[in-house]
Amino acid sequence: MKQAVLNLFFALIAFILVYGIALLTGLTVIQEGVLIAFVIQWICFVPAYFFQTEKFYDLAGSGTYLFMISYVSYQNYLSLNLNTASMVLATCISLWAIRLGTFLFLRIHRAKEDKRFRDIKPAATRFFMAWTLQGMWVGLCSMCALTAIASQNGVLQNGFFYGGLFVFALGFSIEISADWQKSNFRKNPENKELFITSGLWKYARHPNYFGEIVLWTGISIMSFSSLSNWQYATLISPLFTYFLLVYISGVRILEASGIEKWGHLDSYQQYIRSTPSLIPFSKLLTNKNPLGN
Repeated sequence: MKQAVLNLFFALIAFILVYGIALLTGLTVIQEGVLIAFVIQWICFVPAYFFQTEKFYDLAGSGTYLFMISYVSYQNYLSLNLNTASMVLATCISLWAIRLGTFLFLRIHRAKEDKRFRDIKPAATRFFMAWTLQGMWVGLCSMCALTAIASQNGVLQNGFFYGGLFVFALGFSIEISADWQKSNFRKNPENKELFITSGLWKYARHPNYFGEIVLWTGISIMSFSSLSNWQYATLISPLFTYFLLVYISGVRILEASGIEKWGHLDSYQQYIRSTPSLIPFSKLLTNKNPLGN
C-alpha cells in the first residue's frame, strides 16, 4: 500500500512539474497541449493494464508527439503566425517521432515483450506511473519547440535556427545509423549471444542514445531565439533527455543487463574499459567504468 501511494505521488509530481513549466510559457495553447498529452497516456493506460500489454506504449508516445505538434501548428495556422521555420521545426520532430515510434513498435512485436515492463505491468500504480512518465517525456522534450512555434512571430530564421538544424540532423543521423547497425547485427543468427562492437558501437556503448540527446539539443537551439523571459525554462529538454536515458530507462538498465549476460567475458570487460558509455572518445578523459576496473 505504501509503495502504491508513493507511485501515485511521484506521478502527481511529474504532472505538476511539467504543467508548471507550461504555465511559465504564458501560452494557453501550450498548457492545453501538455494537459492533453497526459490525458492521452492515462487513457491508454486503461486497456494496457487490462490486457497486461506494453506493445503500444512507444507507439502511443510517438503518436502524442505528432498530435501535440499538429495541434499547436494548427492553432498558429488559424492565427496566421505559422511560418516556414515553424513548419521545418514541426517537420523535424514529426520525422523523428514517426521513425522512432515505428522502429520501437516493430522491435517489441518481434521480441514479443519489452523486458523493462516485465515487473511493472502487474502493479497498477507502477504501470500508471510509467504511462505518466511518458506524458512527462513528451511534454518536457517538445515544449521548447511548441513554445517557439506558438510564439507571436513563430520560429525565427537566424544563425541559431540553422545551427540547431545542423545539430538535429547530426543527432538524427547518428541515432538512425546506430539502430540500423544493431538491428542488422541482431538479424544474423551467429550473433545471437554476442554483443555489438562494430560501426558506431565501436566508439560508444550507446551511440543511439547519444544521437537522441544531440538531436534534442538541436531542437532546443532551433527554438532558442523565439523564446523570452520564463519561456527559457522549456530548454530543459536535452537535460531531461540525458537524465531519462542515462539514469532511468536506458543506459542504467542496459548496462546492468549487459554485465549480467557478458560480464564474465574478458572481451566484454575490455570493451567496457576501452569504450565510453555515451559520448564517443570520452574515455580519453576518464577511466571510470561500471565494472570498477
